[in-house]
Formats: sequence, structure tokens, C-alpha cells
Amino acid sequence: MPVRTPDPEPGDNGDEREPLGASFSGASASPNANPGWLSEVELAEARRRLPMIYVEALPVRTDGMGAVTQVGILLRATPLGEMTRTLVSGRVRYGETVRDALFRHLENDLGPMAFPLLPPSPTPLTVAEYFPLPGMTAFHDDRQHAVSLVYVVPVTGTCEPRQDALEVTWLSPQEAASDALSDEMEGGRGTLIRLALASVGALR
Repeated sequence: MPVRTPDPEPGDNGDEREPLGASFSGASASPNANPGWLSEVELAEARRRLPMIYVEALPVRTDGMGAVTQVGILLRATPLGEMTRTLVSGRVRYGETVRDALFRHLENDLGPMAFPLLPPSPTPLTVAEYFPLPGMTAFHDDRQHAVSLVYVVPVTGTCEPRQDALEVTWLSPQEAASDALSDEMEGGRGTLIRLALASVGALR
């Protein structure tokens, strides 16, 4: 079982997980906080000066042969009350391995009974670069320059979205790769979904 990195402030909702493209309003650090915790002011300053490292995951269900049969897409509400489709995502904490970060965000978004099967290697299927200025890449985040490690992760349990994820919609690979869904995805993630599905041979 993967070792879970403790939350900086146990019992606090603001665990600095903040998905790409979402606004964050967590509390300031307490004296007992993880040294990697950033207050809102510190986070804004870091974003102004440094690329932020994220992990993103496309949850999938597979058949007995390992072929992808369903793709999980999250529905999330923005701070402005708009609904948007997205992937499991969040920052990598200081002192946290990529595998631990991936497991933590999958559990945060899909619930503790999702039972994700993490890849044996931390090598991502692709690296997505998000810039605050549109047009530099296919991916955009108006708050920051972010570098995201992207994975396809099979889940075998029951998914019960929590925190700011409202629901997970299970689609066929063809539906997930459609232009209609791509138009609902934030930050250019429709492109990521197609790349992810192509990497596991799920597009025909």
C-alpha cells in the first residue's frame, strides 16, 4: 500500500491540493504546519516567480484484458459558480514523491474507496505545460506557469467524489475523446484526454 503523506494541517479542508485551473482560498499556515505549506501570499509570490509542479490523472476502468472500457471525468464548480469538466489534479508538495502526490489527489477527488492502481513507474505518459498567456501551448492557466505530469490510472473500487469535485461521469473512450466533451474541458484538457487514451490504445 502506498505511503500517504500527512496533510500539513490534519482535519483542515485546505490541504493545498488546489487543482489546476481552480481558485484556492485555504487558511494560513499554523506553527505545526508542514514546512512546504504556503500561505495565500506566499503562494501568489511563488507563482509569480516559479513554475508550479502538478500531477494530473485520467481515471479509467478496464476489462480483464486491461483494455480501457470507461473514462472518469470530473464535474467541478468554479469560484464563479460555473460548471466545468476536468481531470484529477493537484500540486506536488515539498518533500512528497510523485507517487504519493498522485495517490493523495486520486483519494481527495474520488474518495478513499476508489482503489487506484498506480503505475509501477513514476514516468508520466506526457508532460503538459500550462502558461498564463493563451497560445503558447495547447494548455492554459491564467494564474500561473505550471508543469503537469500526466497519468492514466485504473480504479477498481467505488468512486464518491468529494471536496470541490461534484461528481464523476463515466464515459466510453469515444465519448471522452469527442469534440463535445473537449469544449466543456478547462484549460485545453480535451487534448490531454485524447493523448492519454491514445497512449493506452483506447482510440479507434
